[in-house]
Amino acid sequence: MIVERIWTGNAYRNFNYLIACPETGEALAVDPLDHEKCLAAAKDRGWTITQVLNTHEHGDHTGGNAPVIAATGAKLLAHRNATARIAGIDRGLAAGDVIRVGRTVELEALDTPGHTMSHICLLSHTEVPALFCGDTLFNAGAGNCHNGGHPNELYHTFAAQLSKLPDATRIYPGHDYIANNLKFTLDREPDNPRAARLLDEVVDQDPARGMVTTIGLEKDINTFFRLSSPSVIARLRDAFPDLPDHPDAKTVFVKLRELRNKW
Repeated sequence: MIVERIWTGNAYRNFNYLIACPETGEALAVDPLDHEKCLAAAKDRGWTITQVLNTHEHGDHTGGNAPVIAATGAKLLAHRNATARIAGIDRGLAAGDVIRVGRTVELEALDTPGHTMSHICLLSHTEVPALFCGDTLFNAGAGNCHNGGHPNELYHTFAAQLSKLPDATRIYPGHDYIANNLKFTLDREPDNPRAARLLDEVVDQDPARGMVTTIGLEKDINTFFRLSSPSVIARLRDAFPDLPDHPDAKTVFVKLRELRNKW
């Protein structure tokens, strides 16, 4: 499996992805908003885009569908419950469905509600797994729930699915927010040395050549995985004085998401 990460350079700081089979040159385009860059990258690599996948229905992820499909004849894949919000879906996906690209690439659809209720993440069936996570999980952060999602569902996605992935799983999100997310982690957990060191590394980096995190690293630097940290809970009590003495993980997650909405 070959992964081409495409930095759009737009105001929303989107990443687009091409996932290619090295034997056949067939490629899957994930959320190809910047259709010109995606098509050019495929041409440069000698790949043929045969499928387009939308992680969810928001326009900054679906906006390039039509020109990519017009140029390539690719089939469109998305969550099976998104058909009313994404035009022209050829294959609706459910949890556990497998997407094959060429002869060598297999990707498993994960049903990951929260950012929206019809959100798909892709998990590669490779020796070192890769997660293409749209707007569910960001480097050092979590998606918002403003436009069709719910924080309770996002918590369950983190707790029941993402946190159980192998630590080596590489993270490919839909946007580059890593510096700002690390600043939020440190606002919530000032004594997190790993987050502080990483912020120094990435604050001035070019997103086009930025680092790829792993689930293991996220558990160290992403406050939405650090729900039992005494520092996180103590700081949370400053904002929510009525927080129980021993808050459950879901309460901590939802309160953190509420703070992040205003931060």
